[in-house]
Amino acid sequence: QVQLVESGGGLVQAGGSLRLSCAASGGTFSRYTMAWFRQAPGKEREFVARIIWTGIGTQYLDSVKGRFTISRDNTKNTVYLQMNSLKPEDTAVYYCAAAVFGTTYNYWGQGTQVTVSS
Repeated sequence: QVQLVESGGGLVQAGGSLRLSCAASGGTFSRYTMAWFRQAPGKEREFVARIIWTGIGTQYLDSVKGRFTISRDNTKNTVYLQMNSLKPEDTAVYYCAAAVFGTTYNYWGQGTQVTVSS
C-alpha cells in the first residue's frame, strides 16, 4: 500500500514563496506519475501540476504557470511543489497524488494547508 505524506504548508503573505514536499512509501515511486491538486473552501478539487516518472514531462494549471514548479527526486521518493509569487487565490488544501498508470490517481495524501494573506 502506497502512503503519501505532504509537508511544507503554512501561512505566507502575497508575493511570498512556499515549498511543498510529498514523501512516498510502500510502492515503486520511481514509476508513478505524481501530481499536486488543491481544494479551496466551497470549491471543487482542481489539478495544479503533474510530473511523469522520468521527471522530464510536466504539466500545469494555467493560473500557476510561471509561478509554480513541480519536481521529483526518485532517490528520496519525494515530489516537490515550489510555489513563488503566491496570491490569495492560491489559498487551499494541497494534496499530493500518485498514478500507477496514466492519470488515474490511485493514492492520495492527507493534504497540507496553504494560506496566502493579502
